[in-house]
Amino acid sequence: MATIDLFDMKKNKVGVIDLDSSVFNADIKEYLIHDAIRVQLTNRRAGTVSVKTRSEVAGSGKKPFRQKGTGGARQGCRRAPQYPGGGVAFGPQKKTYDLAMNKKAHKAAMKSCLSYLFKENKFTVLDALTLDSISTKAFASFLTLFSLSKSLIVVDELDRNIDLSSRNVMNIKLLKPEGLNIYDLMKYKSVVFTESAMRKVEGALQS
Repeated sequence: MATIDLFDMKKNKVGVIDLDSSVFNADIKEYLIHDAIRVQLTNRRAGTVSVKTRSEVAGSGKKPFRQKGTGGARQGCRRAPQYPGGGVAFGPQKKTYDLAMNKKAHKAAMKSCLSYLFKENKFTVLDALTLDSISTKAFASFLTLFSLSKSLIVVDELDRNIDLSSRNVMNIKLLKPEGLNIYDLMKYKSVVFTESAMRKVEGALQS
């Protein structure tokens, strides 16, 4: 059974809690972490870039001049690509960027990611995360006390004071357990969990 120290917001150690080894001390499968991030980033792509073809641009389909006798090349209509305002030939069209990963593999990737953070000591657990009022200065002092920079903070419920106090702090992201994802876990240098949020994540990933 893996264990980790539990702190309050003043960095006082208030206890030691057990962690499920199957979630926080599992084998690290880097290829699954890579696949999960690739799927997540690829599915963010909108694929909406598109240009109009000759059938889509506005304009007449009438033949601009007669076929023979002009001395020029024959033309079908002024919507053709060689005319100004005509359609684009072989231009980009809408594309769907969809990748999928089965639930079992995604769960294993999440366990690998959390285990990596735990083994690298990039993991902090707090008994609670609250502020008496909205104060960016107080929130920044908390980060300085724990030497946190570019950190992901996972809380069970979004406290309004914490939410508003953290908004103007660079490289800090606040998430609920339901929004936890592998890309953010790997992007930030350290991760802070409240105990209740950690238990919720642990419960969702237990085999």
